[in-house]
Amino acid sequence: MGTLSLSDYEDVRIWAPWGHIAGRWYGNRSERPILAIHGWLDNLGTFDTLIPLLPDYLGVLCIDLPGHGCSARLPAGMHYSTAEFILIIARVMKEYKWPKVSLMGHSLGGVLSFIYTALAPHTVDLVISLDILVPPLESPESLKLLGYALDKHLVEDERAEEALMREPPSYTLAQLRSVLSKGSNHSVPPEFAQYLLHRSVTKSQLYPEKFYFSRDGRTKYYNILPLNSALAAEMARRIRNKPYLIIKGSKSPFISARSNEAINILRNQNPHFEYYEVPGTHHVHLISPELCAQYIVPFLRHHRPPTVSSWSLAGEEQKLSTREHRKAQENFFARNLKRLSKL
Repeated sequence: MGTLSLSDYEDVRIWAPWGHIAGRWYGNRSERPILAIHGWLDNLGTFDTLIPLLPDYLGVLCIDLPGHGCSARLPAGMHYSTAEFILIIARVMKEYKWPKVSLMGHSLGGVLSFIYTALAPHTVDLVISLDILVPPLESPESLKLLGYALDKHLVEDERAEEALMREPPSYTLAQLRSVLSKGSNHSVPPEFAQYLLHRSVTKSQLYPEKFYFSRDGRTKYYNILPLNSALAAEMARRIRNKPYLIIKGSKSPFISARSNEAINILRNQNPHFEYYEVPGTHHVHLISPELCAQYIVPFLRHHRPPTVSSWSLAGEEQKLSTREHRKAQENFFARNLKRLSKL
């Protein structure tokens, strides 16, 4: 058995009342895949460096959340929220008639996985959470952010109306890489920004060498649904005997003391709970995917083992060396840079 290939995929469009959810299904398309959900303001490109390290007997369906990547925006006047994003998981399951779902989420995607699993634990067979567990807990700071976001959301409504009449501000690719890196608090270095930009920008019609962000500006100010500590703990208690893997980036603040109670509950009542810390930032799965894959691959092999029908004579283990994997990243980077230049 080998590893997945970035070139072996099918682009999919999942119907939604406001348009569609865009996705990319890698590898095996004859069995239920892992459903991968990206973080806030990112898109499915966040998994591009991790995909080639995962076992090829399992498919991975990566999706763009509404307003992100190539997915449709919500109608004018609507407000993005955690509640709407959680419903996307159910929509995808309904589309493919899955009785259960295997979830892998980074950041916001990990929060959605936690909440959905707590609400419908009987429909989830495993969770992989990358550098997150619970959403922000209630605090004076979180309330201030909610108030700030309400005002900013109205500003984005006005900008969206203006964009219908004239093109948004455009930038060079070098400028966009810098902007994206700064917006991630430098969790994504400029040289890795390409993995996210190729689904987040559109070529300017006014300036041939420039591009502008195509994601919905309202996503910057979505309702994050802060939980109180008691509710977060109760949600963790609902996740019993469920294979749950958490990987934390050592330089990231997104798993902190506020997550300890929920983590301890999961650990104490769940023999299938695993927690690891690896060197890196919030986007460690993108920047150093090998560090994450060393735990994700055995976790998947144990809890989603290959079926007999997926075995073959070519089943010798094929593990990409660091050099081979970096070469695959470089080739992918070059292809998408070429694609952007042709837009």
